[in-house]
Amino acid sequence: MAGRIPGLAQTTGLAKIPVTIVTGFLGAGKTTLIRHVLANAGGRRLALVINEFGDVGVDGEILKNCGVDSCPEDNIVELANGCLCCTVADDFLPAIEGLLAREPRPDHILIETSGLALPKPLVKAFDWPQIRARLTVDGVIAVVDAAAVAEGRFADDEEKLAAQRARDPSLDHDNPLEEVYEDQLLCADLILLNKVDLLSPEALEKTRAEIEAQIPRAIKVLATREGRLDVNVLLGLAAAAEDDLLARPSHHDAEEGHDHDDFETFIVALDSVADAGALSEKLARVAREHDVLRIKGFAEVAGKPMRLLVQGVGARFSHQFDRPWRAGEPRGGKLVVIGQKGFNRAAIAAALSA
Repeated sequence: MAGRIPGLAQTTGLAKIPVTIVTGFLGAGKTTLIRHVLANAGGRRLALVINEFGDVGVDGEILKNCGVDSCPEDNIVELANGCLCCTVADDFLPAIEGLLAREPRPDHILIETSGLALPKPLVKAFDWPQIRARLTVDGVIAVVDAAAVAEGRFADDEEKLAAQRARDPSLDHDNPLEEVYEDQLLCADLILLNKVDLLSPEALEKTRAEIEAQIPRAIKVLATREGRLDVNVLLGLAAAAEDDLLARPSHHDAEEGHDHDDFETFIVALDSVADAGALSEKLARVAREHDVLRIKGFAEVAGKPMRLLVQGVGARFSHQFDRPWRAGEPRGGKLVVIGQKGFNRAAIAAALSA
C-alpha cells in the first residue's frame, strides 16, 4: 500500500495521534465498551469512527447520546457504505482527514469496526507513508462474547463443532464466520472476554484456555462485564501495530480484499409495542426459529416517553430505555437484521411485524 494518498495533508512537528481499533464479532459488546471509554476518558479529547453493517446508524445513535464532554457529536463519524476492511481508500481516509483537520485535534481516535470486519486490512492502511506520519495504531482490541463462545460459537473446538454440525448439516469447519472471528483474535493486542457474568467460573476458564490456544502471540486475555475496564488499560498500549503486521496472520493474507457475500442485512420497521419484555421475547423466538445472527435497533413502547434500545445475539436479547424521544422526532421503530446468505427475509419480516 505504498504511495501518496490523495487529499491527505502532510504535517510535521506534531506527535502522532494514537488510534485504537475495536473489533469483535456481532454482538460482542464493542459499542458498550466504547461508551465506557467515553464516560471515563480522563480528560482526553476523543474522536470516533463507527462502521455500521447495514443502513441504520444504531451504534452511532447510541454513542451520540452518551452525554459526555470527552467526545462531542462533531467528533463522531459514521461510515455505513460498507465494511471498512473493504472500503479503506474510499471511506476511511476521508473520514480521518476530516478528524485531523478539527481544532483542537483529538488526543486519541477510536475506531469501531463492523462485527463482520477483518481488522488486518484496516491496520495495513496505517502503513501508508502519509498516514504513518500522523497516526499510529495504539492497539487492536478484540471484544469476545464469552457466553457465545462457551456455547460453541466460533471456537476452534472439534467436539463443539461436531455438536453444531449435528444440529445444522450445512455447518462446515471452514465456515467464513469462524474465519472472521479467528482473524479478529489473531490481529489483537488485547482480548476482552465480555459478558462473563453469564458464565460459571469453570466455563470462563475453559473459554479463556480455548482462546489462548488459538493465538500464537503472548496476548493478554481479560475478563469484563459490560466492557468495564480501567481506560488506562485499554488506551496507551503503544503497540504500533502497523509495524507488526507479520505477527498478525490472517486467513485472507493472500487475498486482495474481503467481501461479505456470505451475509445479508435488511431493515424492518416496527409499529409501537405495548411491552418491552414481550418484544424481546418475540425477537428471541424469531432469531431462534430463523437462525438470525444479530438483531439490533430501536422501538417505541406505547405510553413511554423514552426510546427503547434492543440488541440481540442469536436468541439472547437485552433491552433498555436509552434516551427521551425528541420533540417532533418520528417515533417509529427500526430493526437491523443480520444473517447468513439465504435466510428467509420475507418470513422474518412478517414474524417481526406481526
